[in-house]
Amino acid sequence: MGFILGNKTPPYSDIVLVFEFAVAGLLVVGAFLAHRGHIRAHMYLQSSMVLVNIPVILAWMVPEYLAYVLPGLPGEIAKPFYWVPTVMLVAGAAAEALGIYIMLVAGTTLIPEKYRFRRYKRWMRTELILWWAVLLVGVSTYYVWYLSGLPS
Repeated sequence: MGFILGNKTPPYSDIVLVFEFAVAGLLVVGAFLAHRGHIRAHMYLQSSMVLVNIPVILAWMVPEYLAYVLPGLPGEIAKPFYWVPTVMLVAGAAAEALGIYIMLVAGTTLIPEKYRFRRYKRWMRTELILWWAVLLVGVSTYYVWYLSGLPS
């Protein structure tokens, strides 16, 4: 029984939804910190948000996708129950990978010079926009799975 919308959603779904909104909000806070010149605080906050999301992805999102979406693919891909979370999977993987890459380039010397970017703002803004797009697709997944009444 969910706590946001009562008995229509599993409780973990509500918890993950609130958690992801908090992460996305803190990423915006981190962007403001960078804009105000607090680069070290920005670095720690953004890196923490990217890293704290990994266990949620591995413990909840991937198993849900494997259990409920993957068995219906590719035959059912035209149904929102299947294509919306598939879009979220692809965009979310891109957002998480880009976040980790940004962390490695900006905070370490592990990435060889020829693979490092120079224009940090462009990449970080792209990451923030991508993260919010994934959040919106995640909300769409929540809607399609629990609220729309669409058959799976």
